[in-house]
Amino acid sequence: MAAPATIPGPEAARSPRGDRRRGRAGLDRAWWWGVFLGCALPLLALVLWAATGDLGANPIETVVRHLGDWALRLLILTLALTPLRHLTGSSRPVRYRRMIGLWAFAYVCLHVLAYVVVDIGLHLPTLIDDLTKRPYIMVGMAGVLTLIPLAATSTKGMIKRLGGRRWQRLHQLVYAAGILGAVHYLLMVKADITEPLVYIGLLVLLYGIRVGRWVAR
Repeated sequence: MAAPATIPGPEAARSPRGDRRRGRAGLDRAWWWGVFLGCALPLLALVLWAATGDLGANPIETVVRHLGDWALRLLILTLALTPLRHLTGSSRPVRYRRMIGLWAFAYVCLHVLAYVVVDIGLHLPTLIDDLTKRPYIMVGMAGVLTLIPLAATSTKGMIKRLGGRRWQRLHQLVYAAGILGAVHYLLMVKADITEPLVYIGLLVLLYGIRVGRWVAR
C-alpha cells in the first residue's frame, strides 16, 4: 500500500522569493507612512502651537507665513526628486512625488485660506485692493492658479485621459509655479532676503540640471 501523501506545512510552502516580496512591500509601506507623516508634521506643529498659545506676538502672520514657507519647501522638494533619482540611480524618490506635490498644494490652499479668511476677514474690497496694488500678492496668486490644473490632473485616470505626453507638457507648469512662489516670497519680505534667495538659487540649480540633461540628449 502506498504511503499517504503528506501535506506540506506553512514553512515548506514559503519561498525565498515570496519572503523578499513581502519584505519589499513592508518597506514600501514604511516609506509611504514616513513621507506622509513628514509632510504632515509642519501642519501638526502649527496646530500644537495654536493649542498651546505659542504662535508668537503676531499669530496671524505666523500662521500665514508658516503655511506659505512649507508650501514652497515641499514644492522645491518635489522638483528635486527626479534629479535625486538620476544622482542615486534609485527610483524610490519619485514614487512619492505625487504625494509630496499634493501636500505642497494643500499647504498652498491653507496659506491662501489663512490670508483670505483669518488675515483680511473675507473683506472683498481689501482682497481686490491687494490683488491690484501689491505685487507680491499678484505673483503669489498667479502661482496658485498655476498649481490648480496640476493638482486636478494628478490622478492616474487623468494621465490616461490626457495621454502621457500631454500630461507631461502640462506638468511642466510646476517649474513656473516654483519660480512664482519664490518671487512671491522675495517681494514679501522687507528685511532679510537670505531665505528667498536660497530658494531661488535651489530652483535655478534644479532647472539647470534639467536643461543640461535635455541638451545632452
